[in-house]
Amino acid sequence: MEKRMTEQKLNKLLKTTNLYKEANRRYHELMKLKEDREQSLSKAPSGKIHIVKLGKKVQYYLRNQSSEKGGTYISKKETEKIKTYVQKAYDEKILKEINKELQTLRHLAKKPEGSTNRIRQTYSNNPAEIKAIINPIDVSDEDYIANWIDTPYEGKELSDQLPFYETKRKERVRSKSELNIANILEAYGIPYKYECPLTLSSGKLIYPDFTVLNVRERKVYYWEHRGMMDDREYANQAVFKMKQLRKSGICLGDNLIITEETSANPLGTDEIKCVIKQLLL
Repeated sequence: MEKRMTEQKLNKLLKTTNLYKEANRRYHELMKLKEDREQSLSKAPSGKIHIVKLGKKVQYYLRNQSSEKGGTYISKKETEKIKTYVQKAYDEKILKEINKELQTLRHLAKKPEGSTNRIRQTYSNNPAEIKAIINPIDVSDEDYIANWIDTPYEGKELSDQLPFYETKRKERVRSKSELNIANILEAYGIPYKYECPLTLSSGKLIYPDFTVLNVRERKVYYWEHRGMMDDREYANQAVFKMKQLRKSGICLGDNLIITEETSANPLGTDEIKCVIKQLLL
């Protein structure tokens, strides 16, 4: 049987990056701005504005030739003329800076297609026996998921007196809503662990409802479903638990997912799908 990496080793692998995706987005944004500024400059009048600062006052001069040392004085009453030439001067300067950044981004874009995947496959293409003796810097998504899923854990014990809900993975969960969450996660191919123990910074051991993995970002989320929010005592305990999580760096908007329901407002499958699409795919 193939020896799996520990969670500690998984955490030491190369972190995922959006560098190239962001560089591509930035490149196209700048290209659009470049075209816009070039079009604006093509319509601008000839000549350049020369600005003279005299203490807190400013004077404007129009130079028709770059070799001119003085220029024709522009009265401040000619606001539209001043505005036109100041904008032209700004566009020329900003266009130079845009072109410099575009050059850098073009160089970055020369990264060979799929090099990240090749780095990962350098390890993952090996037989299990070879993998067992390599200390990799990165692995394929398939290997990463397998290692993450196969890390053993002992979940929280379920009472036999609870209603019986069994997921498609043949796991027993505590409620119909948790059953729906588990089955929809499975349908979307999202790796998850049900009631996997987590030790908080205070030393307290808790069991989040679901520990889920965003494979693309290789980021772990903790999903708490609060199913009886119309029960005052339950709601108080849920809020207290969220405060404990926050103290351990597990925060809503970062790595914590919370869904809620009351008896009058049950959790819908569309809500579960929305959360998954926004945060886990």
